[in-house]
Amino acid sequence: MIIRLWTILSLLILLMIRRSGAATADQDLTISSSCRSRCGDIRIPYPFGIGKGCYLSKWYEIVCNNGTSPFLPAIDKEVVNIFLRDDDSADNVQLYYRTVRIRSPVTSSGCADGRGDSGSLLNLRGSPFFLGEGNSLVSVGCNTKALMTNVNPNIIGCESSCDEGSGLEQEDQSFCNGYKCCQAATPSSRFLQVIGVRTERVDGTNDTRGGCRVAFLTDQTYFSSNISEPLAFLANGSTTTLQLQWFMSPTDLQLAASSDCGDLSNARSNCECGYHNVSGISYGSCRCRYGYRGNPYLPGGCKDIDECSEDRYRCGGRITCVNTPGSYKCVTNKSFLTIAGLSLGFGLLIAVGGVYLLYKFIKKRKEINRKKNFFKRNGGMLLQQQLTSTEGNVEKTRIFGSRELEKATENFSVKRVLGQGGQGTVYKGMLVDGRIVAVKKSKAVDEDKLEEFINEVVILSQVNHRNIVKLLGCCLETEVPLLVYEFIPNGNLFEYLHDGSDDYTMTWEERLRIAIEVSRALSYLHSAASCPVYHRDIKSSNILLDEKYRGKVSDFGTSRSIAVDQTHLTTLVAGTFGYLDPEYFQTSQFTDKSDVYSFGVVLVELITGKKAVSNVRSEENRGLAAHFVEAMRENRLLGMVDARIKEDSKLEQVMSVAKLARKCLNLKGKKRPSMREVSMELERIRSSPGDPLKDDTESDEEDEAVKADIGETWNAVFSAPASEFVVAASSSSSDVEPLFPHTTQ
Repeated sequence: MIIRLWTILSLLILLMIRRSGAATADQDLTISSSCRSRCGDIRIPYPFGIGKGCYLSKWYEIVCNNGTSPFLPAIDKEVVNIFLRDDDSADNVQLYYRTVRIRSPVTSSGCADGRGDSGSLLNLRGSPFFLGEGNSLVSVGCNTKALMTNVNPNIIGCESSCDEGSGLEQEDQSFCNGYKCCQAATPSSRFLQVIGVRTERVDGTNDTRGGCRVAFLTDQTYFSSNISEPLAFLANGSTTTLQLQWFMSPTDLQLAASSDCGDLSNARSNCECGYHNVSGISYGSCRCRYGYRGNPYLPGGCKDIDECSEDRYRCGGRITCVNTPGSYKCVTNKSFLTIAGLSLGFGLLIAVGGVYLLYKFIKKRKEINRKKNFFKRNGGMLLQQQLTSTEGNVEKTRIFGSRELEKATENFSVKRVLGQGGQGTVYKGMLVDGRIVAVKKSKAVDEDKLEEFINEVVILSQVNHRNIVKLLGCCLETEVPLLVYEFIPNGNLFEYLHDGSDDYTMTWEERLRIAIEVSRALSYLHSAASCPVYHRDIKSSNILLDEKYRGKVSDFGTSRSIAVDQTHLTTLVAGTFGYLDPEYFQTSQFTDKSDVYSFGVVLVELITGKKAVSNVRSEENRGLAAHFVEAMRENRLLGMVDARIKEDSKLEQVMSVAKLARKCLNLKGKKRPSMREVSMELERIRSSPGDPLKDDTESDEEDEAVKADIGETWNAVFSAPASEFVVAASSSSSDVEPLFPHTTQ
């Protein structure tokens, strides 16, 4: 009670002195704008200051060495930081403590630098500074004991050991637990101003030969896991940081407290001052009240905080926040009341409309989520990744909406079906701009089919050739993925060669032209595309005919692109019986010459009009390739020429193409010509009909080997289970059910 009355009396005296204008020169101290507020990067707040007239008293004088290092000469310590901030803690004593971080020496013994400190002493007696909370004694070294002195009657210290058999090294290393280093908290008593540090050996001797030992007081945290050697702490001046708290004597407080401040009972002032008694001596400090922020030691230093601007939602979204001195208040928004009244008036109407809109929203949301799920399941993420990682013309590949394609195909009506194949169904459709398109709908959604679908989109987005079917876009929002191609009106080559037609008979000149067009497309894929592409399923049913009966290569579901310097692909065997490269079947290594082999089978189809595989022929010659090579070896090719073209064709050209086909069907891929060479040779044959290929018939011994190898290969193919093929279409289904049949729909 006496202390409380003394405090109030002191403040009243201070206010009377200031109002009467009878203050001394020191009491009339003001902070000039010429005073420096920083030393280097460290802020220097009042009552601390640099230069005469800029600090409260000698205890708070700061000397700025070299313009960057603040020094407190009153206690002969370098300053690391001065902390002056409002503390809203409920602990009224703690309210008045502020922090100064200083550099403190490191005590060492037995170290290689020859130092043998008997100890260090921090003496702050008589100053406003004292050892703050949050500091600890840290010791580093082996067989080391560190002690705090001048803290009688208490004995505070710790011991550290480097003995790996002690079990300490197995314990939690998140703090110094005694292995290599130890720590002990400083006394919790307030206003501790004198404290020392010394080290010794655990056995109690002062023998310096026991290894390097260091100890120090610090506010930093150290861990056993990142402690190295004691000598590391002797670098950089052999100091560490220590936290001091400070307070003011009544005299300094009267000088420092601004006229804005009152005692704790004066709620009208924007800052407040208080005292704490220790051993009959009063010390104190000031702070800004709640709702204010700044420096309470400067006139007008505590500024009102605009709580509303700092937190715009402090009162909630429907109530307005109004700032007041030291606080704020929440005011009901009038516009909200008006809106609420109108809402009540039309409540029923809004409720009915809301239910309807909610139903529509939920339905639409379900549809959107359904499409998103289809997009993910159909490989949308993989497709985007593949397209963005390639150098193709990605912007030319359009993403169609499911509704647009449903409208174009009359909801995928059976009347719009153009054909079915091993990978899906193709529908004829008309877009809103009048374009006729072919929409390919995959049969199933599994990992294998999905990979083929994504692969086809990626490859077709990168190629641009008049003899390759153009991909217009894709749709991934449906249960099964969709591809949109340009519409090819005249079906495929398989139909005209094998199904027969009374309305149209394909002449030899047209067959040769189609062969040239397809060879150009394959040559482009192999050598002219931005990234070489192997088709892997060349056959007559995958060669479509446009309105002018020009050949276009289609169906890239099993195709693969390769690096420029890559020579082959090692994959599971994929392809169609009758067109499959025997060397690929045996080695699982697909090369550009594998496409050449398949194209050679197509050339034989164009010459003979026979299917690639036939159950009518003997088992040995069931494949057209083997049958053709046998006929060439026995010089009975003329008997195999399609009767529909025999009379009107130029036999020299037919023979030249047959010899070229035989080269393409060589069992050794290295001996086959490239597609570029095949294309150039076909061009030459068409332009020079009288100059057939040089007769390079193999020797009888080599023919016998070829014949034997062909028979063995085909027997192996037809006896192999279907599971050995990734995409192995049978000769009776995919070959006779083309994707783009001849139709006039």
